[in-house]
Amino acid sequence: MKNSGVAVILSFFVPGLGQIYNGQILKGVIFIILHGISVLIAIILIVGGSLALIVTGNVFATSPIILTGVILYPIFWIYNLYDAYNTAARTHL
Repeated sequence: MKNSGVAVILSFFVPGLGQIYNGQILKGVIFIILHGISVLIAIILIVGGSLALIVTGNVFATSPIILTGVILYPIFWIYNLYDAYNTAARTHL
């Protein structure tokens, strides 16, 4: 029996930990890797966007890519919480 609240809290702080807690090791590792890649890409885009702004003076040089990340990452994060909760709730029955 898994506690859905614990699964959500774990996934809230580190996407994928709730899945690992629920016994979905592969899914959890994939979520952790996706989260790490997302953070790395965000750092690169922030630094790259800052450099593009300095070099070109164009604030919109990387905005479509950044906007895509700003939209997609929260969707991934919310799905991660939803999945952790529902999987734990199903195993709790």
